[in-house]
Amino acid sequence: MKVMLRAHMDTAATNEGIKTGALPQAVKKLMDTVKPEAAYFGLHEGVRSCWIVFDLQESSDLPPLLQDLFSQNAEVEVSPVMDAAGLAKGLAAISGSPG
Repeated sequence: MKVMLRAHMDTAATNEGIKTGALPQAVKKLMDTVKPEAAYFGLHEGVRSCWIVFDLQESSDLPPLLQDLFSQNAEVEVSPVMDAAGLAKGLAAISGSPG
């Protein structure tokens, strides 16, 4: 299932994580593991944030994937998402049209 991970990271914790190298290491490990379709990094509501879209094989994969972000005091959300083709297929299923 395609999901979007959104993480908003605590400023003090990430400042320390940058100094120690823990933050870049956590991001690299996550990216290497999930091999994202897309990944964006920036500010949201004044804190460091990321949005990562990837294919989640098993929900049981989440605890080890997210642990390094939680260790940086990140607020994390994971939501199912779809691309335009997925939306068209879902809407066709509602209307009874072939998708």
